[in-house]
Amino acid sequence: MADAQTEELRSSDPLLQPFKLKHLTLKNRVMSTSHACGLEDDGYPQENYQRYHEEKARGGLALTMFGGSSNVAQDSPSVFQQLYVGDDGVIPHLQNFSKRIHAQGAALMCQITHLGRRGDPHADNWLPTIAPSPIRETLHRSFPKEMDEHDIARVIKAYGAAARRCKEGGLDGIETLASSHLIGQFLSPYTNSRTDRFGGSVENRCRFGLMVYDEIRKQAGEDFIAGLRYVVDEQSDGLTFDNCVEIAKIFESAGTVDFFNAIYGKMDTERGLAEDNMPGMASPIAPWLQAVGAFKKEVNLPVFHAAKISDIATARYAIGEGLLDMVAMTRAHIADPHIVSKLMAGKEEQIRPCVGATHCMTGHRPRCMHNASAGQETSLPHVIAPAENGSRKIVVVGGGPGGLEAARICCERGHQVVLMEAAAQLGGQVLIGAANPWRKNLLGIVDWRVQELERLGTQVRLNTYADIEDVNEENPDVVIVATGGVPNLDWIEGSENCTSAWDILTGQTPLCDNIIVYDGTGRHAAPACVEYASNAEKRVSLVCLDGQFGMELTYPERVTWKQKLYRQRVPQQLDLRLVSVNKSGNEVSARFINELTAESIIMKGQQVVVECGVYCRRTNSILAFATSRSIRE
Repeated sequence: MADAQTEELRSSDPLLQPFKLKHLTLKNRVMSTSHACGLEDDGYPQENYQRYHEEKARGGLALTMFGGSSNVAQDSPSVFQQLYVGDDGVIPHLQNFSKRIHAQGAALMCQITHLGRRGDPHADNWLPTIAPSPIRETLHRSFPKEMDEHDIARVIKAYGAAARRCKEGGLDGIETLASSHLIGQFLSPYTNSRTDRFGGSVENRCRFGLMVYDEIRKQAGEDFIAGLRYVVDEQSDGLTFDNCVEIAKIFESAGTVDFFNAIYGKMDTERGLAEDNMPGMASPIAPWLQAVGAFKKEVNLPVFHAAKISDIATARYAIGEGLLDMVAMTRAHIADPHIVSKLMAGKEEQIRPCVGATHCMTGHRPRCMHNASAGQETSLPHVIAPAENGSRKIVVVGGGPGGLEAARICCERGHQVVLMEAAAQLGGQVLIGAANPWRKNLLGIVDWRVQELERLGTQVRLNTYADIEDVNEENPDVVIVATGGVPNLDWIEGSENCTSAWDILTGQTPLCDNIIVYDGTGRHAAPACVEYASNAEKRVSLVCLDGQFGMELTYPERVTWKQKLYRQRVPQQLDLRLVSVNKSGNEVSARFINELTAESIIMKGQQVVVECGVYCRRTNSILAFATSRSIRE
């Protein structure tokens, strides 16, 4: 795109307009909010952590926030891989961090907090959790000590000291997290039952938070930017929208807060996290954008917001309609940290989409389901460099996500690529997962790669069950076999009497009237089969190998499936290992062993559907051919 066209794009796109925040000019309206990315080292943001955020800065956003729930004191423990800003040891790391981000033209801020009752007394320093009142949080399950005046004074000082360290570290600002954390626990009458000067009236409940900001100003100065990550509506059993506006205006009038970073709902239960605070794949796009826009009309300070704003069109609408001052595309930048640079270059269609699969919320975070470089910036580049030894001929056998990605990378490196796929459609197993209505966005993993292969000029041959002759005809330098796997049932005695989850989900095998679904993985396939059968008004029960449903799912996914199973009144049994399946007439008998008691249990039905993962079964001739070739860089 010519320079004149680029400049016209910049001047007309709401997302590319600068924004003045106090003395700081942000170069555009796109940001990433603080999150616990899981890359900390000894509680500090060191090389891997910094490189992860540096990539987003290099990709063009205006502001990257980090340190989701960075702890300010020792009795606010690390329970989800947080940073620690409670001592001066963090300052050199922050100084290096800020230099790296500023060198890319972006601003850098940290979120500081005290978890209050949201902690764990057995984590870190084995200290009791503290809170305004001794009310237990469902999610983290500690019984907090009610804070006395000494605790309150100590924690207030700790907030101020943490802000001072961030300033000495060269950061542009900080925010505190109110909702469900200590400041928010004081604000809400549902977690604050005190009768002293910190409880009761709304003014008293605001007192602790206001004193925190007074201390931040005292230690970090008036010129240091300090925002408040703040809830606009807690919904059920919490602060209402009007309550939240009233409290926000009290903080505004104090003159110590510079912006609101708006969130929605509560995070003290798994349902609250999954439905409100960090919505997953089952949620619509930007579910709380209108509510935050209504909040913005009631306040005078700038308003930021993040909650599943994963596409450019929604982000542009949010800024263009004045619903937000800065739009946060946090998970979208995990999928593609170069969103803004592609937008500025007129390559919006090349942005890798966030499909909302929440893989970045697992214990492996910030890994992305379809961006292997996310969180691995020190070893896997986001921008693929051309091959050093010139172009080569490469055949990729298999058009699932693995084959598509291999073909894409090879093309980016300048190689000539032929991809052969046996089916009539690219996508492999992703197509099975995306057939479920609330998981249909998984198709973005396939669609983006197909689009990129078209752009890069890849030869794609569908309906081609490749054998050694097909591959030989291409005279390739390298062969990549990516033919995936098939359902694993052979280990079951009587496996011929079982139906795989694949056969049900693809419609290859019809449903019987009385079905037993066995979940041996704790993933999506088994509950998807249950939902499919239940919607068809079949009698279905779920049997799980694990002692908890959905062991390998993130909390948004697990909550969504559990809600569906409860609403469909599907009976569940846990801790049972499938051993054998026998058939007698139209009935099958499945034998299970209880993993805890070793008791043998027989269940009868008309059909046993088994989900127990897949195993690789490649074409031996092609595999031998591929491994005989020289595979060099």
